[in-house]
Amino acid sequence: MPAPNQNEERFRKFILEDDHPCIMSQTVFGTDHYELYTYKDLGSETAAREILVDLQKYLEDNDFSTKEFYSFVAVFEGEAEFSEKEFEKLLWQQLQHIHNLDKKDWDETVSPDTTSKSFSFSILGSAFYVVGLHPNSSRNARKSPKPTLVFNLHSQFEKLRDMGVYQRVRDRIRQRDLVKNGSINPMLIDFGKRSEAPQYSGRQVDESWECPFKHKASK
Repeated sequence: MPAPNQNEERFRKFILEDDHPCIMSQTVFGTDHYELYTYKDLGSETAAREILVDLQKYLEDNDFSTKEFYSFVAVFEGEAEFSEKEFEKLLWQQLQHIHNLDKKDWDETVSPDTTSKSFSFSILGSAFYVVGLHPNSSRNARKSPKPTLVFNLHSQFEKLRDMGVYQRVRDRIRQRDLVKNGSINPMLIDFGKRSEAPQYSGRQVDESWECPFKHKASK
């Protein structure tokens, strides 16, 4: 792996040295099983084009059939001081651009309907769980050095279930989050019980929240 740049060094510190509550993130960064890229202007079509190219390479270069876990990390330069609402808007704007440019069909194992319990975001035919982080997040675990989107393949969470360790890992992460933040993130819920869309930005929302994303087929 090439020598880390400044953004990578700061993000590694955020995960490893600052003892991030997500033990899966610590494992991924501790074993260098991640790819971190820097883009300009969160929410832009230009960034979407670049992310699609890099994600394609990420999917081709890593063996996801093993028990190892891998993450794709997109760090954004430019304005970093977004409010939680501003960040949420730009996150979904970025995902909308990615979807609009994506030539592959939605992953058939998940729903494109953001209100569905089986919703997960699809890119290049693969379902991803997206984690948004930024400096002004109200959650310490989401308070990254710069605006960041982490893409984790949905199949990796299913792998944990197949291995029979999902609940143990989940409970440990939530307990560590309780210690670090003083409470467990109220937005977190297991896949299949409620749409995961409200979880992406990290902002606490109520049931009246409407996701701004539109699948191409529904436009």
